[in-house]
Amino acid sequence: MMEPIIEIQQLVKMYKLYDKPADRLKEALSITKKKYHHDFSALNGVTFSVEKGDALGILGKNGSGKSTLLKMITGVLSPTSGNIQVNGKIAAILELGAGFNPEYTGRENIYLNGLMMGYSRGEMEPRIAAIIEFADIGTFIDQPVKVYSSGMFARLAFAVSINVDPDILIVDEALAVGDIRFQTKCIDKMKELKSKGTTILFVSHAVEQVKRFCNKAVWIKDGVVEAIGDASEVVDHYEDFMKNYTEDHVEKRNVTLDIQENQSIEELVLPENPDILAYITEAHINKENFRTHERLEVEIDYDVYEPEIPDLLLGVAIYTPNRDYIFGPNTFLEKVSIPTKRGKHRVKYVIPKLPLLGGAYSIDVGIFNNEGIVCLNYRENILSFKIANKYFSEGLVYINHEWDVVK
Repeated sequence: MMEPIIEIQQLVKMYKLYDKPADRLKEALSITKKKYHHDFSALNGVTFSVEKGDALGILGKNGSGKSTLLKMITGVLSPTSGNIQVNGKIAAILELGAGFNPEYTGRENIYLNGLMMGYSRGEMEPRIAAIIEFADIGTFIDQPVKVYSSGMFARLAFAVSINVDPDILIVDEALAVGDIRFQTKCIDKMKELKSKGTTILFVSHAVEQVKRFCNKAVWIKDGVVEAIGDASEVVDHYEDFMKNYTEDHVEKRNVTLDIQENQSIEELVLPENPDILAYITEAHINKENFRTHERLEVEIDYDVYEPEIPDLLLGVAIYTPNRDYIFGPNTFLEKVSIPTKRGKHRVKYVIPKLPLLGGAYSIDVGIFNNEGIVCLNYRENILSFKIANKYFSEGLVYINHEWDVVK
């Protein structure tokens, strides 16, 4: 059996927390060794292993211990107890600006980061052109990084990390600050590295990215491993938990764009914002009041502003008024080809026999690329409909069934 590239055993990280700064000094000077702190366990007995070539998603709400775990894997933090065995060279994007000297230019920081990863200046020279091209920050590459925006930091950090041939790439929410083009570029490169056998640890609050990009996932809850295994299954468990989580930190994905009314299907007006690659302009439903088993038809109009988005996909999701997710297929999973070239397009989504029972429902529509990892435009509650029947069954969905009297 192949030796794991990362092996973690009974990892514990404790912090001393003080109510006020002066308590730290009081405790240090106390003759009686009086404690002024209380212990906080960021990680408590975490154990798991990662195989070479795995893409491991790491899930957990803020404060669950994800970043602490990654910092210990990279050696930035030391564990209170437990063991970490890493068999390979790590490139990590943990915090924007980490490892950057703010007074150095972007170009100088490339060499600095390479040095910290064990590469000499001569070894970095052949990589410089590819790093600068990927970062795509123009003349800012020769400006001090203290004048960089968070997006520029992310671009440069990612460009360095993926061009030093790492055995392990760690990405902690770095894609969250980038625009759609940057996210697409990064995901493409991560997929390329994954195909070459690079092990990837990927932290994202966008759980659909984890489900679609990673083959495995681990859920860290309050410093312990709550679940580990197939990415899709772990994400489902995590989402079930988050539905009942009350803190208000829901990410809004709607994009506002002024679309001309009554625009013909042939006309296309390019948006002023170059980061908008595609947009859902309209959606129509064949009617608003249904009976169970009737035919539902949804027509979706969307614009593509790029010459082509070859991996474009369209998804439709049905929800209850409480936002319980009922069903959400997409064209990628069902191997349906849709128009991907610049222009105005229309796709019809049909459920021949609607199996839902009585109630009110809403429809979301989204367009994505990279197998659904990057959201280009998402329209929540774009349509709604109702179902009413004479009484013939109870529940949410009508399931074909049989009765058989056996006695």
